Amino acid sequence: MIEFKDVSVRRDGRVLFSDASFQLHPNHKIGLTGNNGTGKSTLFALLLTQMGVGDTEVTLDKGEVSIPESWQVAHMAQEVGASSQTAIDYVLSGDEQWYQLNEALSDLSNVSDEQIGILHQQFDEIDGYRTPTKAAQIMAGLGFKASQHEQPVKGFSGGWRMRLNLAKTLMSRADLMLLDEPTNHLDLDAILWLETWINQFTSLVIVISHDQTFLDATVDHILHVEQQKITLYTGNYQQFVRTRHERMAQQQQAYEKQQATRAHLDDFIRRFRAKASKAKQAQSRIKQLERMAELSPMMADNPFSFKFYEPAHMSTPLIEMTKADIGYSDIPLLHNANVQVTPDTRLSLLGMNGAGKSTLIKALVGELKVLSGTYQVSDTLKLGYFNQHQMDALDAAATPMQMLRRLAGKTSDATLRSFLGSFDFRGERIDTPSELFSGGERARLTLALIVWQRPNVLVLDEPTNHLDLQMRQALTLALQGFQGAVVLVSHDRELIANVCDELYLVHDGRIDEFAGDISDYGKWLAEKRKQENAQDKNSNKQAKDKKAQMTLVSRETDNRAKNKEAKHSESAQATATTKAESQTSKNPASTLSKEEQRKLAAEQRKLTAPIRREIENTEKALVKLDEQLASLETELADTELYEAHRKADLIALLDKQASLQQQHNDKEESLLVAMTSLEEMEAKFN
Repeated sequence: MIEFKDVSVRRDGRVLFSDASFQLHPNHKIGLTGNNGTGKSTLFALLLTQMGVGDTEVTLDKGEVSIPESWQVAHMAQEVGASSQTAIDYVLSGDEQWYQLNEALSDLSNVSDEQIGILHQQFDEIDGYRTPTKAAQIMAGLGFKASQHEQPVKGFSGGWRMRLNLAKTLMSRADLMLLDEPTNHLDLDAILWLETWINQFTSLVIVISHDQTFLDATVDHILHVEQQKITLYTGNYQQFVRTRHERMAQQQQAYEKQQATRAHLDDFIRRFRAKASKAKQAQSRIKQLERMAELSPMMADNPFSFKFYEPAHMSTPLIEMTKADIGYSDIPLLHNANVQVTPDTRLSLLGMNGAGKSTLIKALVGELKVLSGTYQVSDTLKLGYFNQHQMDALDAAATPMQMLRRLAGKTSDATLRSFLGSFDFRGERIDTPSELFSGGERARLTLALIVWQRPNVLVLDEPTNHLDLQMRQALTLALQGFQGAVVLVSHDRELIANVCDELYLVHDGRIDEFAGDISDYGKWLAEKRKQENAQDKNSNKQAKDKKAQMTLVSRETDNRAKNKEAKHSESAQATATTKAESQTSKNPASTLSKEEQRKLAAEQRKLTAPIRREIENTEKALVKLDEQLASLETELADTELYEAHRKADLIALLDKQASLQQQHNDKEESLLVAMTSLEEMEAKFN
């Protein structure tokens, strides 16, 4: 059990929380919530400090934190170095006990028999032989293919490295697991898998997340940080919201009642303080006011209160794509796409990571030209496009006020400040350069600039990745009131369910209307992932069988040659005798000496040596080609490769793949011819 007793923490001269007291028990699943900057990450750092780990040390101003000394902690790191370690080894290293035992068992040259027995016993006790299977299952759940297991960590993009970090954390045998925004880099199928994994995990989990649906599905308690206080609520996020609102309503009623009492006392004191007959009673009322505990009014539940302006002009359709092939470098990824965006469109694009959702989005907004078919937009189209690139393209040196002023012309400063305030840019933050902003602040500023321009079509690619729960709620309400069209890509199920009434599935190079709701899509994903894993296992089995077959053929060929060479000396006499008898039958005077027998054996070896060397060299070349093709497949699976600026890289890789495949086919054919020739030659000798 973890226990906080009257804990207070101050960072950078600011009190984050004070007098915090609560208990967290094993097997609890805790959601840590609160506005950005309230101290959630500091609470994680404090727990890590108390357990003697972590990069950032946090000290207590007051109070006591009690954690069992035997407990182990696992914390999901936010960065991964460019390691040459393979992905599967990196994930396995998360189980430190297994990793250390496996390292020890891999080199037993300096270990006594007694120590070897102890190591094997410890390995059995932790079920070590099943650990690699567990790692493979975790990687599959997070979207990794078996062919990626041997790829070095440095070969993955930033988002996939974060998945590796999560996989490594999940491998730990920890008593306490700390997960900071684990769903940020996951697609929906991986999020659904992670929900199941957390529910089955038997130790204490504390998770920071802004995904309400994820919290509802995984946690049984909420630890909420607000106004320098930490409060523990029982239940999932929905229950927490309901309970908190009830408490706030009660607090508001108590505050209003107290204010009425204060007003009554003030009025009595004001009227009777100067009268001698009432002076004593007035003094009593003054003391009563002084003793009265100060209650706060109910704080505004959400600092964000923006809405989208009504579009000025609209016609229908606003965007229309008909029988379009979409892709890069004349290579279509999506075929025969038909999408029509009208003022009433509320469309969400679904599909697994890498299926082509972002590619379709780029075609819809005109960033990517269709390879065939038609693409048309209305003269009245005014597009509001949000994606990660838009956030990164913000003027780093400019403040929110300066950027908005560029769009707003002669609009008054008061109006602009009020508008920015609805996105929680107030006080000094209005005049702070955006380079100093967090990811959440940049996302809010990007949305604010889009809203100001009064678009009639909103195309939003993962708009909630950096937004906290309150901003997500505000965005949902604003989108519900928006009078234009919405095209959305998001893994936030709450947002999709509340905003979109059409679901389109991007899969296998097609775009089709999805019959069902977002919960049905979760079931579809689970079934599809199961099928893909089965196919992946089957293809890997076939590849392994093929490699094993080739290895077996090679081994048999080598053994046959070695056996023949070994037998040459033993059977030289028998061979010579047989030949002598044959020759004697034709020419009785003809016989073979031992020297002639040795020459005959050497001649046979000499005749077959070139073809055996050819077989050996061809097999080695095939192994290298298999490795190169597997590496290319991994590179081609990277969705960033299909960005417009990577066109040359993509063409080069595809050309290389075609060349290697042709070489592979030629080598296989040469190997079969050589093996057939060797068998025929050996048959003649025998």
